[in-house]
Amino acid sequence: MVAGITNPNTNYSDTESGVSHMLEYLIITAVVVVLFMIMVPMVTEGFIRGPTEQLTESASTDIGNGVSTRIIDLYAIIPYDNVATITTKFDIPDDVAGRDYQVEIKEGETIRISGGSGISSTVSLAGIGNTIQSIESTTASGLNQIEYKSTPPP
Repeated sequence: MVAGITNPNTNYSDTESGVSHMLEYLIITAVVVVLFMIMVPMVTEGFIRGPTEQLTESASTDIGNGVSTRIIDLYAIIPYDNVATITTKFDIPDDVAGRDYQVEIKEGETIRISGGSGISSTVSLAGIGNTIQSIESTTASGLNQIEYKSTPPP
């Protein structure tokens, strides 16, 4: 307190500077830190997790469509009257949004892409699923192979 400063309405000394500047800065900093602690989980959910899940879902659908197209193209070039075996190799992305995934042909009807993130996508084989004899699954690492064996009609 500075000696000699008084409030003109009263004869008491001026006490408006009851909180020091240092204490004021500490209080404001504490309030801002608490607000950041509340906001960081919300920002993570809204700006990181949501778009990542949308990207994963779209990429899974694209990968399923790509594999389905390769299987249908392979089916289209199989000679109908002859016994033939056609093998093709293809490459799919190693990961989606930094996570591994697995491609499965379910019951010869659909292709299911599922990953560690819990998001999965299912793509139809466009009516040729009943001609596929085996149920296969693969991971995304390395080259993948599709083998189709035709049998002559009875």
